[in-house]
This record gives sequence, C-alpha cells and structure tokens, in this order.
Amino acid sequence: MDNVARNEILDLGRKAHDLTESLYRKDSSKRGDPTWPDKQRILLADMALHLLQTALREGDLPEADLKRNLFSILTISEQLMPGHELKKVADQLYIPQQA
Repeated sequence: MDNVARNEILDLGRKAHDLTESLYRKDSSKRGDPTWPDKQRILLADMALHLLQTALREGDLPEADLKRNLFSILTISEQLMPGHELKKVADQLYIPQQA
C-alpha cells in the first residue's frame, strides 16, 4: 500500500475513532440497562478502529498491540454473541509460550 492511501485511510479512521469515543462517553448506559448492548456496539466499533490503526502503522506489525486489539474485540463480542466462548479465545492470547 502506498503512503498516500495509508494516510488517507488513517485520517478517516482517526475521524471515525474520535466520533465513536465521543458517542461512547456521552452514553450513560450501565450494564443491565436496555441500551447497554448499543453502548457495547459503539465500544466494539471503537476497538475495531484501534485495530485499523495498529494494522496500518508503518513498520513491523507490533504483536503486543495486535494481541491487545484482538483481546478487546473478542471480550466485547462475548457480550454481544454469548455462547461462543469468545472470552476463552481472548484469554488464549495471553498464555505464556512454553519453552
């Protein structure tokens, strides 16, 4: 991907990221409220935008950042898609490697 395209995508991603974070902060829903799932969807979109920023960062893809992005996405998705053991998959990202 050329730098012009990367920068354009990242610029659009930053704008979307700013909007999702603003909407999330304004939402006063608490766990158990009828609108809680909507707030979690906004948070999921925010985490997806973090993944976009990580994926398009110049240089090597930082494994720790990618793990953190995926962990967050899977953890939030568990609330939206119960019964798929996504949190268990997320937790696998942080199991220390066996020598």
